[in-house]
Amino acid sequence: MTAPQETDVVQQEVRIAARPETIFPFFTDPEKMKRWQGIDITLDPKPGGIYRVNMNGKDIAQGEYLEVVPYSRVVFTWGWEGAGHPLPPGSSTVEVTLTPDGDSTIVRLRHSGLKGDLRDLHAMGWEHYMARLVVAAAGGDPGPDPWAQGDNSDQKR
Repeated sequence: MTAPQETDVVQQEVRIAARPETIFPFFTDPEKMKRWQGIDITLDPKPGGIYRVNMNGKDIAQGEYLEVVPYSRVVFTWGWEGAGHPLPPGSSTVEVTLTPDGDSTIVRLRHSGLKGDLRDLHAMGWEHYMARLVVAAAGGDPGPDPWAQGDNSDQKR
C-alpha cells in the first residue's frame, strides 16, 4: 500500500496546559469528548472498537480504533455516514499523539487519506475542534459549539 501524499494530510498541533493523563480521555471517554466535539458519541477505545460521533444532529463521523496507547497515542479510522458521501466511514485515518512538555502537553493530530476539497474542509474542522479541545482539556468551558447549532451545511467537515 502506498503512503498518502502530504497533500492528502491535515496536521494540527496545539499546546495544552494539562498533562497527557488529563487530555487522553478527551479522545476515549464520550462525556469528555462532548465537552469539545459532538452531541451524541459512542466510543469503544480498543483496537477494533467503534468510534462514532454525531457532530451536530446531521453529520456523523464513524470509524474504528486501530491503536490505543494510554496517555500517549490514539489512532482511529474516520469517514462520514450517509449514502454517497465522498469520504465513507473508515476511509481515512486520524493519529493523535500526546507529548509531555513541562506541565503542559503537545497534542499532534494527523489526519491522512483526504483528497482534494476534503482536505481543506477537514483542516477547517480540525482547527475549529482543536481550539475547543485546548480550552476543555485545560479545565475551561469552550461554550456551546456554534457548528452544532442550526443549519451548518456550509461548515461540514
